[in-house]
Amino acid sequence: MPQPPPVRTGFRWLLALIYLAAGIIHIRSPGGFVAITPAWVPSPHAVVFWTGVAEIAGAIGLMIPRLRRAAGIGLALYALCVWPANFNHALNDIAIGGNRLPWAYHGPRLMLQPLIIWWALWVGGVTDWPFAKRR
Repeated sequence: MPQPPPVRTGFRWLLALIYLAAGIIHIRSPGGFVAITPAWVPSPHAVVFWTGVAEIAGAIGLMIPRLRRAAGIGLALYALCVWPANFNHALNDIAIGGNRLPWAYHGPRLMLQPLIIWWALWVGGVTDWPFAKRR
């Protein structure tokens, strides 16, 4: 198996650390995440707990070569599935801890979600786009 370039390895570590931290926060301090969960999601407390577990598992999976591809796909799907909570947070101006966030936060956050999805796929070795060499 060829070694990934150092840049991809560095970005994989960074994404794994971000997801590990996010997973721990989801489990230890779920209130804000529960607050932005859309009303149509059943059992929001359980969903937030299990999304934290999924983030931690994905972070660990990114570091294990034989699990890396599956972890990249899983984290990309995860990022896609939680996007509605980000929209709910923005469109309904939901306060977290009494604080409302401006569109200067929500706008870029919503637009960056596809980049986060791609990032998981790229560091997971699922895609080389746009860095693949042309034939």
